[in-house]
Amino acid sequence: MTLQIKNLEEYQQVYAASVADPEGFWAAQASSFHWHKPWDKVLEWNFTDPDINWFKGGKLNISENCLDRHLDTRGDQVAILWEPNDPEKPHVTYTYRELHAAVCQAANALRANGISKGDRVCFYMPMVPELAIALLACARIGAIHSVVFAGFSAQALADRIKDATCKMVVCSDYNDRGAKHIPVKSVVDEALAMGCDSIETVLVHRNTGDSVQWNPGRDKWWHEEVPGQATSCPAEVMDAEDMLFILYTSGSTGKPKGVVHTCGGYMVYTCFSFMNVFQYQPGDIYWCTADIGWITGHSYIVYGPLLAGATTVMFEGVPTYPDPGRFWEICDKHQVNQFYTAPTAIRALMAQGDQWVEKYDLSSLHMLGSVGEPINEEAWKWYNEKVGKNRCPIVDTWWQTETGGILISPLAGITPLIPCFATLPLPGIQPILVDAEGQEIEGNDVEGLLCIKFPWPSMLRTTYGDHERCRQTYFAPFPNRYFTGDGARRDKNGNYRIIGRVDDVINVSGHRLGTAEVENAINQHPGVVESAVVGFPHDIKGQGIYAYVIAGSPVADEDLFRKEILDVVSREIGPIAKPDKIQIVSGLPKTRSGKIMRRILRKVASGDTSNLGDVSTLLNPEIVEEIMSGAQS
Repeated sequence: MTLQIKNLEEYQQVYAASVADPEGFWAAQASSFHWHKPWDKVLEWNFTDPDINWFKGGKLNISENCLDRHLDTRGDQVAILWEPNDPEKPHVTYTYRELHAAVCQAANALRANGISKGDRVCFYMPMVPELAIALLACARIGAIHSVVFAGFSAQALADRIKDATCKMVVCSDYNDRGAKHIPVKSVVDEALAMGCDSIETVLVHRNTGDSVQWNPGRDKWWHEEVPGQATSCPAEVMDAEDMLFILYTSGSTGKPKGVVHTCGGYMVYTCFSFMNVFQYQPGDIYWCTADIGWITGHSYIVYGPLLAGATTVMFEGVPTYPDPGRFWEICDKHQVNQFYTAPTAIRALMAQGDQWVEKYDLSSLHMLGSVGEPINEEAWKWYNEKVGKNRCPIVDTWWQTETGGILISPLAGITPLIPCFATLPLPGIQPILVDAEGQEIEGNDVEGLLCIKFPWPSMLRTTYGDHERCRQTYFAPFPNRYFTGDGARRDKNGNYRIIGRVDDVINVSGHRLGTAEVENAINQHPGVVESAVVGFPHDIKGQGIYAYVIAGSPVADEDLFRKEILDVVSREIGPIAKPDKIQIVSGLPKTRSGKIMRRILRKVASGDTSNLGDVSTLLNPEIVEEIMSGAQS
């Protein structure tokens, strides 16, 4: 079995051993999986090209390790527990045996429709079990999946299909998400009309049954292609370094980057990190609220939990539908033990009032998790007190699409917690801080740019079709380092606090201030729901601070409100951190995964709104016009 650390002393011993002998450490973790052929060499690497090979020469299939490996020991245990958008509808469960049969049927259907090893399959689907089933079916036959969040625009979908030259799209007819009824198939049709010539087949899952446009030569129904297939399917034997999936992440400039993850290392690391960060125990019910359209859903809804033989919850809906108690109602209903969500959701629910949490029994919860951005202290405290009842450790996880799995995080119930700190690296992860010239900053109580100096199994291998972009973005800034793009602080005890993206660090009169730090202070004001802070050119200070603030209720006296915020920031950090401009807004421009689009906010703050780029893929594109018209001069 995968090593599961039990206490802080063991963590320290294991961490030291993993750094002293990384190859021996990861070989031991990999040995618990089923391999068709053992590896010839654990690791070959350089960060110059870059060229990274884990478990070189090893042969495996990740779907066998997610499913077949568990059939004898936990075939009748629930693998996926699906909770629908509409709470009046029944939930659905798949045992490991049932999931194995469903995946084999889907894999046979893909093969029958011309999909084979190495072909790219694009997914544009709601959070339904068929999405997880079809991903595992791709993995079973060696096809490469590329999931696009089913809220992106047709243009964004077309760009991703074309970049990966996908052969098939798997989608639904419609998607019910909260009160919204989203015509998914028509978005796919629109995207394919934009010159996606590589697509041969569109496989459509009948999710709602509403009518859709149909292309008889291209479109096929899931319910006609899949259920009649055989429930066994020989798995394609894959090389450890064969591609498993492509996942697109927005670039700061240019087209989205197709981050590539491979079979062997990703398998070993996602299972190890899942078992240790969440301290999963047999019989636990684990729920990650992310969408499978993001890396969090790939690693910690599908692959990590299933590799570990866990019961993983999939949720189709949103946290506020039909009311803001939905998350807590599901936790109560299914007796959830581990709960993993984003600060954006926590802040949104916090703003709705405590009564929505207090009406449900959350005594089953063992631990809470946070992902996507550094969690601010006010949200951390509310999460700890109101949801965790001061008895559930909070794992504030730091990682990226590119890292494949969690790299810096407390281990639940083991690592001493510090609000807003990701704390310590997982075994095998070797973070360092460097200065602008790339010199390593030694010691503790220091701040710098966060890099990783040694490879880990689940790291990206390339950006699809453009290896040079991978090199330039992640490996060229600092030789022999993976550059995360984040700034971080290391405290006197070696704990890491992520300050935010390097372009989200503001230099005010020579003082480096993390935007997360300033936002955390602003959010201490009882009237503030959420804030976003950016730098703008300042004649005297070099950079000034511009704050966008969402108030919880209408503000009667805006000048007084702004003065109160300045007083709070001055008190929390010091006068140097006081915003020069505060704009009260009704919302912030956010991506579909809940991240604030600071690029837009920086342009508005600097007075340059001539080219804001494509805002159509935002969750709320209409907010941009409001922010521009109300900008502080």
